[in-house]
Amino acid sequence: MEKQKKRSWAEPYKIKMVELVHMSSYEERKLALETAGYNTFLLKSRDVYIDLLTDSGTSAMSDRQWAGIMMGDEAYAGSENFYHLEETIQKYYGYKHIVPTHQGRAAEHIISQLMIKKGDVIPGNMYFTTTKLHQELAGGKFVDVIIDEAHDPDNEHPFKGNIDLKKLQKVIDTYGPDKIPYVAVATAVNMAGGQPLSLSNLYAVRELTNKYNIKIIHDMTRVAENAFFIKDRESGYSDKSVADIVREICDLTDGATMSAKKDALVNIGGFLAVNDNELFEKARNMVVVYEGLHTYGGLAGRDMEALAIGITESVDENHIKARVGQVVYLGDKLIEMGIPVVKPIGSHGVFLNAKKFLPHLTQDMFPAQALSSEIYLDSGVRTMERGIVSAGRNNETGKHNYPNLELVRLTIPRRVYTQAHMDVVAESIEQVYQHREQITGLQMIYEPEYLRFFQARFAKL
Repeated sequence: MEKQKKRSWAEPYKIKMVELVHMSSYEERKLALETAGYNTFLLKSRDVYIDLLTDSGTSAMSDRQWAGIMMGDEAYAGSENFYHLEETIQKYYGYKHIVPTHQGRAAEHIISQLMIKKGDVIPGNMYFTTTKLHQELAGGKFVDVIIDEAHDPDNEHPFKGNIDLKKLQKVIDTYGPDKIPYVAVATAVNMAGGQPLSLSNLYAVRELTNKYNIKIIHDMTRVAENAFFIKDRESGYSDKSVADIVREICDLTDGATMSAKKDALVNIGGFLAVNDNELFEKARNMVVVYEGLHTYGGLAGRDMEALAIGITESVDENHIKARVGQVVYLGDKLIEMGIPVVKPIGSHGVFLNAKKFLPHLTQDMFPAQALSSEIYLDSGVRTMERGIVSAGRNNETGKHNYPNLELVRLTIPRRVYTQAHMDVVAESIEQVYQHREQITGLQMIYEPEYLRFFQARFAKL
């Protein structure tokens, strides 16, 4: 029997409205980059052609979500949209109680202030910038317990987001369970390159934490994308739906913070979800101080309605296959071109290995920041640094943290760009790669106190 040729696939949607973008000249981009201090976060969006800075709040909402916007109940208290959102979260994620917030970092702030006390340690599968900062501001210390493979961009372990159980046990033995308020478990680990964790690993982490009565708090920002990889890569899950796998992940944890601006396909929004009644009462009281009443928490009713619909759409099989598929398409194209990237390709973006791309630049010359700037200069494609700048400084010594991973993130917004856009991105990076020896490093000329990658400014060496 003749082997059937692999068929092409297309996005599971059609374009109903377009936004015109500016096709800038080299001279315009050079001026814009210099004005922004070689920090792509400080570029104006009007000067950007293809925007791969982040997938946070940059997705295209569906016609059903826009219709939901018109159903916004803007009552100050007891909005109907809150109850729809609560019901949707309980259905798909299984958590008992929700506290809406304006975005994910507000949920991180609340859970950190409620659960962490001075001197605590929080083990987790690689840090995330805002999460780690909130933990530190609450008096805690983050300890990385991700598997070693996650720090090697060339290692093709299918679940580089997994927690190393021996590392976790060592933290428990060293500090004692009373000093560990919770284990922070992220799905589709951002700083590792969008790398998933396996369900078998999460079951093992749950078993270990149960022995010591330690909670698991889930950073579920990209949980549906992680579930897709479990379905695709983990034995025994190929016949399960993404929705069922998402629920299985959540059921193994005690609570979650969610930046709904990613998986859940909205431009603003987030929530804290918990199962513990006492913790919920404290969080519900705290949200009133920092965000808004417990039935809106910093969101308009219309935003909560769009979020409830977005959660439902996020676990649709066709949607998630196309979403991750577009990322893999770009990644495979760059690999074919010989571009050094983090392998395997992750869920929400392709991560360039700046150390291999620019081996003539030492890490304190900010190679990922320099590479991100060069890509923008070439084509107007905006990317972002995930390396020494994002890692910040050591709180005790004041010196730079030097992460193993020095990356440039090409983050793909959901339902926004076509495969042709991905081709343009790949061709631009190939062009930059061809003259990589000519790229010079940067020096930091302005550094804010917190989360410096957002606002730092640089100059060419």
